[in-house]
Amino acid sequence: MFEPESCTYTYLLGDRESREAVLIDPVLETAPRDAQLVKELGLRLLYAVNTHCHADHLTGSGLLRSLLPGCRSVISRLSGARADVHIEDGDAIRFGRFALETRASPGHTPGCVTFVLNDHSMAFTGDALLIRGCGRTDFQQGCAKTLYHSVHEKIFTLPGDCLIYPAHDYHGLTVSTVEEERTLNPRLTLSCEEFVKVMDNLNLPKPRQIGKWLGAWTPRSEGGGTGGLRLLGLREEGPGDQDPWV
Repeated sequence: MFEPESCTYTYLLGDRESREAVLIDPVLETAPRDAQLVKELGLRLLYAVNTHCHADHLTGSGLLRSLLPGCRSVISRLSGARADVHIEDGDAIRFGRFALETRASPGHTPGCVTFVLNDHSMAFTGDALLIRGCGRTDFQQGCAKTLYHSVHEKIFTLPGDCLIYPAHDYHGLTVSTVEEERTLNPRLTLSCEEFVKVMDNLNLPKPRQIGKWLGAWTPRSEGGGTGGLRLLGLREEGPGDQDPWV
């Protein structure tokens, strides 16, 4: 699904047999749309998963928890955000016969992760790797050198035919492959030193919606809730462990 203001893609994955599902990178304004689709398809949404804290929109995971009882919010522990479930590198999010492997891919933000389907047929790269591009590194504690190594070590090591699904696209593109980006991405085919120079001199404007959310967005503004569950190493959070989310 697409949210046009922030050019965000939200992905719904479901297991046909168990009807269990996960939703990746929901947006607040389109959470009702996403909840309606889940209901229409007869799915049970287990998790609303965030690849990272987005600066250009607010997550829809908190609203989805209200619209779809039983749904839990998920985000990296390194994001500093509060959520039902905090994940780290190597953790798995299971739904039916499937699982999403968590691969830490910091650089755009410290808490960025890439979710890889357990058969390595598709990867949901957030803002770490975009189609013929990558996320900016000039705010949110970004680091160009870290991002370069994240992409090369955690994403480009996947099979070449692995499908790449980014969190955003600004040119109407929807999907790429590891091999395409490994050979054609104009930034990430550079050396690390050249990449850092390019990223340090992009001089990009602020995201279109960051002014709208500037008063609300903090590194702790994604996710929501307390408690949690254990799932292949997922940690439980107790009350008072972190500041409340907004």
